[in-house]
Amino acid sequence: MNRPRGATWRRTATIAVVVVCVGYAPIAMTELWPYAHRGAPALGEWLLSRAVSPRYVADAFATRIGPYGRSLAAMIFHSVLGGLLMLLGPAQLFSAIRRRIRLHRVLGVVYALTVYASMAGAAIYLARTAPRDAFSGPAFWIVLATLLVGTVLSVTFGILAAVGTFPDLHQRWMLLSYAYLMSAPLLRLEWSALPVLLPGLSLADVNRIAIMHLGAVVTLGALIASRAMDKRDTAPGVRGTWVPMPVLAVAHVAGAAGLAWIVTSSLGWGATGFRLLAAYLIPFAAAYVTMFVCQRRAGRDGRSWAREEWRLHLAALCLAPLFSAAAALLFERFTGLDRPTALTAGVAIGCGMLAFAATTVVSLRVMFGRELRKRERLTIAAPRPEPASRLADERSVAATTATVVRTRTERR
Repeated sequence: MNRPRGATWRRTATIAVVVVCVGYAPIAMTELWPYAHRGAPALGEWLLSRAVSPRYVADAFATRIGPYGRSLAAMIFHSVLGGLLMLLGPAQLFSAIRRRIRLHRVLGVVYALTVYASMAGAAIYLARTAPRDAFSGPAFWIVLATLLVGTVLSVTFGILAAVGTFPDLHQRWMLLSYAYLMSAPLLRLEWSALPVLLPGLSLADVNRIAIMHLGAVVTLGALIASRAMDKRDTAPGVRGTWVPMPVLAVAHVAGAAGLAWIVTSSLGWGATGFRLLAAYLIPFAAAYVTMFVCQRRAGRDGRSWAREEWRLHLAALCLAPLFSAAAALLFERFTGLDRPTALTAGVAIGCGMLAFAATTVVSLRVMFGRELRKRERLTIAAPRPEPASRLADERSVAATTATVVRTRTERR
């Protein structure tokens, strides 16, 4: 009954993640069976048809027969291994497993190999599917490709951090990789919830709304988990800040300019644009408030390392709208997408990619701090050379003494 409030919330959040992952695992594993064998059980479709309507499900998945048929084996391989990842990830969260180093490493190797194999199946699907044929169109294809690259790179950097004996960075990268994977079960939850809140939406419409904020939601979850598992007030060699107030102010101004462009562009597309804009702004504002309050609180409590990490991610979040606006213009110019689709794609990948960039900067910060500490230890341990003037004086005294001795000897 006297358990600290923070510990209670961490345990509640862990249990919620485990429940979602374990519940989604059989859905992921059976999702594509009906495309291989008509009438095969698909738990996800069965639940969705009862949560919304059979027509809602039938209309959505009927359009997937052609695109999935061209890469069916790869997609089934991807989905089955994706279900396995939903079980492997939570297993690594339990402290009892993390304390058993050998078991933790074995599960980690299995997790990494499963990620690579599962993402290979997804890559085959994306390579064989034109962006216009993807579920919900080119914007969704771009999001899937970005998630694939981000997941693979996060796992790779996590492995390199473990090999380089950076356990704190290893933890952050692996949490980020799993956060990207969590976009799949969260998307399925929105398939059931959004039609209840906004009746009349098709599943393709739900996808477009969901991708507007899933990047911000899952990466914020990874950051909160990282901070909850890192109890240090300071980090070795990390002094000062890489995000002083002028830099943070510039990030706010740049982000505000990008956000203004996104808002004005979205409001020009009627109800659809307003709906997509709301789906982006509300989670974005929640993430901003969380990071801003946490970095202020950490600074007030004297936890310099926590403050620095929160501020780095806050600066990245502020820059996300500017990145999204620039990406939208590039998509429109070089891929032939219309302005609404290009903007949807740019917004959908902005927060996720900037969170990846912030984690990279955090890693560089930690590595730079360790190198600084190493140099300081070498400086302290090295013998200090005698000053040149002192050596000259000693040599002069020795020479004078020798001359006096020699002169007295000659006189005798």
